[in-house]
Amino acid sequence: MGNHLCKLWTNPDIPLFSKTGDFMLGGIFTLHNNIIESKPTLKSRPEALNCKGVKYTGYQFAETMIFAIEQINNRTDILPNVSLGYKIYDSCGAVSLAIKAAMALISGAGEAQSSTLSCSQQSNIHTIIGESASSPTIGISTLVGQFNIPVISHFATCACLSNRKEFPTFFRTIPSDYYQSRALAQLVKHFGWTWVGTIRSDNDYGNSGMATFIKTAEEEGICIEYSEVIYRTNPREKFIKTVDIIKKASSKIIVAFASFIDLEFLIKELLLQNVTGLQWVGSESWVSAKNVATKENYRIFKGAIGFSIANAAIPGTPGNTGLIKLWEDMFDCSFNASNSKTCTGLENLQVVNNLYTDVSELRITYNVHKAVYAVAHALHDLLACQDNQGPCKTNPKNILPLQALQYLKKVNFTVSNGEYVHFDINGDPPARYELVNWQLSINGITEFVTIGFYDASLSEGKQFIMNNNSITWADNDGKIPKSVCSESCRPGTRKATQKGKPVCCFDCLPCAEGEISNSTDAVYCMKCPLEYWANEEKDQCILKDIEFLSYDEIMGMILIIFALFGALLTSMITVVFFKFRDTPIVKANNSELSFLLLFALILCFLCSLTFIGEPTQWSCMLRHTAFGITFVLCISCVLGKTTVVLIAFRATMPGSNVIKCFGPTQQRLSVLTFTLLQTLTCIIWLVQYPPFPQKRINSDKEIIILECNNGSTVIFYIVLGYIGLLAVICFFLAFLARKLPDNFNEAKFITFSMLIFCAVWITFIPSYISSPGKYTVAVEIFAILASSFGLLLCIFVPKCYIILLKPDKNSKKHLMGKIQSKSL
Repeated sequence: MGNHLCKLWTNPDIPLFSKTGDFMLGGIFTLHNNIIESKPTLKSRPEALNCKGVKYTGYQFAETMIFAIEQINNRTDILPNVSLGYKIYDSCGAVSLAIKAAMALISGAGEAQSSTLSCSQQSNIHTIIGESASSPTIGISTLVGQFNIPVISHFATCACLSNRKEFPTFFRTIPSDYYQSRALAQLVKHFGWTWVGTIRSDNDYGNSGMATFIKTAEEEGICIEYSEVIYRTNPREKFIKTVDIIKKASSKIIVAFASFIDLEFLIKELLLQNVTGLQWVGSESWVSAKNVATKENYRIFKGAIGFSIANAAIPGTPGNTGLIKLWEDMFDCSFNASNSKTCTGLENLQVVNNLYTDVSELRITYNVHKAVYAVAHALHDLLACQDNQGPCKTNPKNILPLQALQYLKKVNFTVSNGEYVHFDINGDPPARYELVNWQLSINGITEFVTIGFYDASLSEGKQFIMNNNSITWADNDGKIPKSVCSESCRPGTRKATQKGKPVCCFDCLPCAEGEISNSTDAVYCMKCPLEYWANEEKDQCILKDIEFLSYDEIMGMILIIFALFGALLTSMITVVFFKFRDTPIVKANNSELSFLLLFALILCFLCSLTFIGEPTQWSCMLRHTAFGITFVLCISCVLGKTTVVLIAFRATMPGSNVIKCFGPTQQRLSVLTFTLLQTLTCIIWLVQYPPFPQKRINSDKEIIILECNNGSTVIFYIVLGYIGLLAVICFFLAFLARKLPDNFNEAKFITFSMLIFCAVWITFIPSYISSPGKYTVAVEIFAILASSFGLLLCIFVPKCYIILLKPDKNSKKHLMGKIQSKSL
């Protein structure tokens, strides 16, 4: 088989600018804005695509690449005795032409003098610089990556290009949009904007960057009201629709992640409809682009802020390298003699003011300069064999692109402005941005004023730094614009998302009882601890008031007065009875039981005092046991007196010896037995289930009730039931004795006292159960005092009346006379 030759179907693509060298660098830039559309006839060979609309920044990038190569060739410290060459192609911003240019660089077709080339010929391109946009760069990197040829982009920021599996030979001197998108979200959050609209280019750059921004924004609690897509080839109706959405939206912040070419079409429509006063937040593609920052566009983008690559000056001044087409466009002339205006080459560049001649903003242009120097340092290290691996290849012709690729991964150097240049494992440089703000100078020129910085290499929370420069905002009032779907919820309320709307649109609902929120825009209300309660504003938990029946409150004082008065009155009656102990009315019905009953009543009045004051372990144990024992003592004495009355009446009947069966000894034993039974019950109560103080927290929302827990409810009601049983028996016996002769009418008064006693304690139980807090204790004290006063007043006051006011009736003759009169 003979040597196979590849025959080109058409004329080879000749680079716009080229120069031979030992190492060849390829360049692909957008030197023209658009492609001249042509309709294929399908009858003849399609014509070559032509471009229109000179793009000055593209020429500036190409000029910078050429200048950097010439600068390196003139240096002795980098690649001495070795020259760099270049071949630069125009992609017209089209993916297809960018790939076509890459194919030309790989095949070396532009160097051919004939249409036949060896298919096995190795490309002499060691690295390709370009492209500016992400989509063409993806096409280039996908193609040349198969041949291990490095690609270094100065402006392709799509985060997708960091995927080493898909783009193993890709590098860039501009940070990935992954960092810029996150930085934009943090910027929006920093100024408190939670309700924004977004606009993106419908390409890899816009879609990828906006996707990362939206994801980060949602994590930061930012909501997107609308998300519009634009592209330069869209019909005007699409841009009109986007403008209508912007005008109708309630958000005042627009985050635009778009290329400036796409944005220019939207700007035209915004200007036509005079859409101003909105705060724009932009990506580096347009926010620091001089061709966007015109005086007319400032009406739309006044006060725009966004992240940009740091500005830098390129050392040295690029000279005229013979860019003929650019020269003809700038001076509207032609080097073709047939043209009406002929270029002489002597035209004055100083009178030209465009993006090519403007060197005040070389942010992206400087990335081209760094890319060329990165390749030069990699090749220099390769020739110097800095890794000391294997024999050195000093002949550039023997060095393959793969070798340059390996050294590019390890390249590190410092440029003239002190910036450290290196690539991470994904081929990305360190992510550092300047935060710029559109401000109008005194001369009416839009300036990009640096108001802050973002450095992704710093720790979380320290990456975003604002300086003290004043910021111009879209509004004329000079205040930070406000853009929220709903106003912030004050402390004491919580956010409730509105149905069918983003989380940033919410209603503010007051916290429920016993719950608080102590921060703005709280999502949840926190329940206060059990011993705390929410204040009126519901933004703070305050300690609940502890409630118990105290000595210093009016109700407590009144009950104390009545208890002491009862004890004092009982003591006075005791003194009267003791003084007149030998009188018939005192002796008539077992004076010993009367004195014991009076003593028991004093204890009953005094035991009520143990229910007042802060409950303690000892007071809780004392109050119920003292109450139970003293009341049984009272009732057993009354029961004994009632029994004596009945027996005394039966003893007056002929032949009756019943009085002997219930004499003083039996009376004492009955009282002792009844009281001892209650005492034993109380001892068991105190030993097994002692009452104790407790805080009842949940019964009331604003107070803590400090009360005594009975320990055992069953024993508590046994104690009460035992008292009630004795009272019922006593009432029954007194009721039977109510019709005895008048001199023994004590039974009537006992009946009344027992009636009062039973009525009080029957009504006590439901009142005790239903009364809240300290009123439960007050009801119990009232029952003790009422029943004690009932016994005292009904049994002893009538006798004191006779003793003190009717002494003539306090005689044995009078008592015996009444017996006889009744019996006749």
